[in-house]
Amino acid sequence: MDCNVDDFLTRHKISADMINADEVLSQFLSEMEKGLAGEESSLQMIPTYCSLNSNIKPGDRVIVLDAGGTNFRTCLVTFNDELQPEISDFRKVGMPGVKEEVSAEEFFSVLADNVERLIDKSDKIGFCFSYAARITEDHDGIPIMFSKEIKAPEVIGKPIGASLLKELASRGHDVSSKRVSVVNDTVATLLATKAKCPDICSGYIGFILGTGTNTAYAELNRNIGKIRMAEGNERQIINVESGDMHIVLGDIDDAFVASTKDPKSYLFEKAISGAYLGPFSHRVIEEAVKEGVLTKAFGDRFSKISTLSTTYMSNYLEMCHNEDYVLVSLIDNEEDATALYKILDAIIERAAKLTAINLTAAVLKSGLGTQPRYPVVINADGTTFYKTENLEFYTRKYLHEILQKKHGRYVKIVNVPDSPVYGAAIAGCSV
Repeated sequence: MDCNVDDFLTRHKISADMINADEVLSQFLSEMEKGLAGEESSLQMIPTYCSLNSNIKPGDRVIVLDAGGTNFRTCLVTFNDELQPEISDFRKVGMPGVKEEVSAEEFFSVLADNVERLIDKSDKIGFCFSYAARITEDHDGIPIMFSKEIKAPEVIGKPIGASLLKELASRGHDVSSKRVSVVNDTVATLLATKAKCPDICSGYIGFILGTGTNTAYAELNRNIGKIRMAEGNERQIINVESGDMHIVLGDIDDAFVASTKDPKSYLFEKAISGAYLGPFSHRVIEEAVKEGVLTKAFGDRFSKISTLSTTYMSNYLEMCHNEDYVLVSLIDNEEDATALYKILDAIIERAAKLTAINLTAAVLKSGLGTQPRYPVVINADGTTFYKTENLEFYTRKYLHEILQKKHGRYVKIVNVPDSPVYGAAIAGCSV
């Protein structure tokens, strides 16, 4: 059975050993370069016009908006004497457009309803907008598309910040001195790292691996060919949109991707993120049953599960003898138990290797992290990264092998709670 499992994993390119790190890394860097130059690329490499050199002063206050997948949060952030951000007057409501489609007027009305109580407390507004958006030079955001089941088609193409201020003005508020800075959640994650971590490092990376995935890093302006920026060593944060990286894996991957909502987009995300690891594992298990790697008796029991979740697959790896877990309850022999463990562990290890390659590309493209005492600090956010069994472990392992041993770069992984809020507050201080 062990030999059959290993042969199965190799033949279908599920084994991490089938990922050529040098080739995938080279492809990643090439796509990043093309995206920065404005050439055709699977990576959007969105300029944010946001630098790390914000002029935060003790006592600065910022109104913060955080539009996430299902919740819309608002609060006031104040920077104390040590320039550490402190949250107050926090409120959370549902995102407009989750339950039913809303018009642009209704969308911005909900936003304004929750900002009004704060509007007189600061002229600085930081808005973490967790959806694909083009960032303008005046730091506004133009939505390109909504994901996460948000139904607000009229909002696409409308400037988020300007539209919010217009709605507030219609309610009688003086917004002439208000300034809004819109940032992606991954960009906010990067900015939060600078606020909450020591400065004894060479740079920062924002990384999210949850339901989806994305990466942000600071690039030299002179390397961003698709926009006109100053020469010299000034940097701005780039939203890589790394989940959209085009990658070719195995035949089961091809069949799985073809079954997803948009089979030509976000191929990298579909190989590593929480929305897809479970469903992909489901398809792999079905194929393993067909090929006799797992028994037909197990397959009959497994067929009663509609779709395997990432949580269920992780549970099996966490406690493979706990019969309260769904997959464990389907096992009745040691051969199936071992084969299933190896299959799921291989899927996680491959995802981790791809994750490490993604992060390696961001570090190498930044040109930083060459000194071990001054590493690049990666703020890794997302439950998939931390809660999926062995994913963080294998990612760290491959970062050591690929980034440190092969390329002589050093990183430190941290997790800053409330990163979207803190990052948006810092962005608000930059305009």
